[in-house]
Amino acid sequence: MENRVIPPAPLFRDPIYDGPTDPVIIWNREEKCWWILYTQRRSTDVNIGVSSIHGTKIGVASSRDGAKWLYRGTLPNLDIEPGHNTFWAPEVIYAEGKYHMYVSYIQGVPTDWQYPRHIVHYTADNLWDWKFESILELSSDKVIDACVHQLDSGEYKMWYKDEGHSSHTYTAISKDLYKWEVLGPEITDGSHEGANVFVFGGKKWMITDRWDGLAVYQSDDFTNWTRCGENILREPGKRPEDSSIGNHADVLVINDQAYIFYFVHPEFPKEERRNRTKPLTYKEARTVLQVAKLEVKDGCLVCDRDAEFYLELLVKE
Repeated sequence: MENRVIPPAPLFRDPIYDGPTDPVIIWNREEKCWWILYTQRRSTDVNIGVSSIHGTKIGVASSRDGAKWLYRGTLPNLDIEPGHNTFWAPEVIYAEGKYHMYVSYIQGVPTDWQYPRHIVHYTADNLWDWKFESILELSSDKVIDACVHQLDSGEYKMWYKDEGHSSHTYTAISKDLYKWEVLGPEITDGSHEGANVFVFGGKKWMITDRWDGLAVYQSDDFTNWTRCGENILREPGKRPEDSSIGNHADVLVINDQAYIFYFVHPEFPKEERRNRTKPLTYKEARTVLQVAKLEVKDGCLVCDRDAEFYLELLVKE
């Protein structure tokens, strides 16, 4: 069975805190539907410093057709210590017969950016019941935004933001998804976050969030990357709630099509963010999820976020 729908804009709003960010989309084998997991920012809460960006849980929305998304709550029992703690930017894959999640973790609810950040590994036989495996030992104590992709060799490679090293993308490699060896820096052409790696059209791609749209890179070996074309999702869109730059995205490649899931601050244009020191208002802080279609043109990725398209998700009965 194949679903073919024109997705709404916005694709999803979080009905509790109105702040979904950092989405990852994955097929739920047990429920036989699609899940988006995301950072549940608390946009509607009191914001002291950057407190509403912390104290976040991992939100869940599910859909069978990609058009209508149901809020399902947040992932339970992730805490590795007492208290109200912070989870960001889940990376979730199905590999080696299990789901693996690599999620950014911060102790407590900081009001500034000065606290350590780690990437934590969990496993599950379904997408609800997660088992803590380890805190990864990586290149610093300020690492976030993991992305994991299997290499042609069968090994797994992780890309992540190292805020302790100029907010560049660093990498690690593993044979089993449990033990990781740090390889070092890989994308160093400026500060960025949210690396996402995928294969589309027979080519290896990476996007990173440059806070001015998403930079695009291409590689032949998942290691040596060449910057390609202009930043995508840099210019505001015309669809409802798509009126600012696209941020921290995940790409789903299916049926020879590529779809990019990203978040937007619809009422906080990038021009107003420069040199901002005051806490965000609810209007500025709120976010929505959007989806658009990616294409290859003249050898590079392009995205017309205003173009109407069909979202074709294969339902695996």
